[in-house]
Amino acid sequence: LGEIYLGAMRSAINCALANREILTHLTREVFADILPAARLPLLYDVSHNTCKVETHLVDGEPRSLFVHRKGATRALGPGHPDLPEALRQAGQPVLIGGSMGTGSYILAGTERSESLAFSSACHGAGRAMSRQQAARRWRGRQVVDELAARGILIRSPSSRGIAEEAPGAYKDVVEVIDATDAAGLARKVAKVEPLICIKG
Repeated sequence: LGEIYLGAMRSAINCALANREILTHLTREVFADILPAARLPLLYDVSHNTCKVETHLVDGEPRSLFVHRKGATRALGPGHPDLPEALRQAGQPVLIGGSMGTGSYILAGTERSESLAFSSACHGAGRAMSRQQAARRWRGRQVVDELAARGILIRSPSSRGIAEEAPGAYKDVVEVIDATDAAGLARKVAKVEPLICIKG
């Protein structure tokens, strides 16, 4: 049963990767029409909410473990042998999304994360309320107008989907980042601000 589960999860991970590749390709096509000289290289890609077989120290001994990260992503520290050479000095990039109306962050994995959380960190601010609660509290048009007033454009085929993802439906990303950094799970590198949000 475990092998079937892992096989299904690996298939889902591959499907998600293929989906991201298609979205990247389509985005490049749009940019090529508007800005023919623009180049959009892929800087980094990572999966989250996965289970992987990894080697970690347990009671001082290396052990092969199933590490299931739900709401989390891998955060290997500097020098880790599983990192590609280009990332080995800095540590693995850790991308932590805020919401449509708040900044998102780029962090880097730490050596301390290995002993604290099997080289793991959160992958987002996390929801403060369910999608259903958010849809009852906000209307899509209200969210679009509030974001537009702050210079953030949003496009979505679903007004309800926008309401479900309202910035107020998420925890304070700054608090999450500060706690992650203070705990030593990952270190702060950069903050990025939203300009355009696209919801499928």
